[in-house]
Amino acid sequence: PSQSPYGGILTQASVLKVTANGTVTSPVLRGVYVLERLLGYHPSPPPPSVPAVEPDIRGAKTIRELLAKHREDPSCASCHAKIDPPGFALESFDVMGRWRDNYRSLGEGSKRIAGLGRSGNEFVHYIGSEVDSSGRMYKGEAFDGINEFKKLLLQDREVIARNLVHQLIVYATGAPVAFSDRDEVTAILNQTKSSDYGVRSIIYAIVESPLFVRK
Repeated sequence: PSQSPYGGILTQASVLKVTANGTVTSPVLRGVYVLERLLGYHPSPPPPSVPAVEPDIRGAKTIRELLAKHREDPSCASCHAKIDPPGFALESFDVMGRWRDNYRSLGEGSKRIAGLGRSGNEFVHYIGSEVDSSGRMYKGEAFDGINEFKKLLLQDREVIARNLVHQLIVYATGAPVAFSDRDEVTAILNQTKSSDYGVRSIIYAIVESPLFVRK
């Protein structure tokens, strides 16, 4: 359905699961995944003196509050301005890729949930704070949830297509894309623009390019 939050690579359960640790989601991990795998942008590693941001499973603080505190460090602010928005857009999906309106908390919440797990062990958790999947891209565009975020991504189709071309070249040849290959990559993009950068068109263009034969 057109209004469904699911659809495309970003909301596949496999992607959502691999960008979580099985217990909690992380806007940072998911944000980095989107930047690297989809857009081809590789953020700098965090400074050694800055600890990782761990979600507060007791429910006292939201992940947004923790990341806002993190961004007060000037050495973190510039990268997190790019990393956090894609991660926030995916926060409405839990560690298994299921839709959620609220976080699950072990300490505080509006309703207590208790029962037995599949292994027969008792569990207790609470319905925590409401999930906020809105954000603002580093260029300034605001979005309210995953569907609006995906529309913003599609405004940069060539950026996504260029990264896909790079990844397919590496997959097909086993060699990285060099700076000297940039003209042939651009030629592939120009050749496939009329087909809206369709995957099949890109694959054919790569195979037919001198770059593929040479590598």
